[in-house]
Amino acid sequence: MKFTFTEKKVNLSRKVHDYVEKKVGKLDRYFKSEAEANVVFSVEKDRNKVELTIRSGGTILRVSESTSDMFASVDGAVAAMERQLRKHKTRLEKRLRATAFEPTVEEERFTYVPDGEEEEFQVARTKRFPLKPMTVEEAILQLNLLNHTFFAFKNEDDGAFAVVYRRNQGGYGLIQDEN
Repeated sequence: MKFTFTEKKVNLSRKVHDYVEKKVGKLDRYFKSEAEANVVFSVEKDRNKVELTIRSGGTILRVSESTSDMFASVDGAVAAMERQLRKHKTRLEKRLRATAFEPTVEEERFTYVPDGEEEEFQVARTKRFPLKPMTVEEAILQLNLLNHTFFAFKNEDDGAFAVVYRRNQGGYGLIQDEN
């Protein structure tokens, strides 16, 4: 597993990084291909926060844990990630393509719009990524894995651009191109 560490408002020793590599490295058995772990450490209001994001193929999993101790936050994040992996890995194996955890794109491309004069309806950030063809069910699963409110994808059935979103009243919604 490849690791990337980011520290916000905190300087940590190598000991913490080694601890994370040891703990998160145990999750590698859940992935068929080489996974990438991005770990963000921060301190907010005397709370040590760890955000753990794991990418494997077209699947992205994210958890966040905040406690009074950085090591406890790491343990909590790893435990939450393992629960999430067990829960969704079973669903992926039962319902989705066998290639759900295999790489689809080797490199993601992100473009950022630089700060400039503020105008009405100015785009602050542009994010570009290839849309992976998937079923609506797989898109909802990916939405839950990321813990986002919406997820854009290319519908496997007809190739149309689509968005699934979490409804305030419960359940999910689907927005789909008419073509």
